[in-house]
Amino acid sequence: MARKTPTIVPETGGGILPKVIGTVVFLALAALVVKHPGPTAEWVKELFAWATSVIDGVSAFLGHIGN
Repeated sequence: MARKTPTIVPETGGGILPKVIGTVVFLALAALVVKHPGPTAEWVKELFAWATSVIDGVSAFLGHIGN
């Protein structure tokens, strides 16, 4: 009968540094929203408008390639 090799389960997570960086970024964004809600809302709207235009541009480019 063949030997069974043990299954190695990879560790989840990734260490302390990614968690610290994520926490710092989250706290910075939360402070920005609390201290300056109006400009932050404008920045978010501009970001979504930019992302929408990028998606539309890529879609148009791929549409022109397909024809």
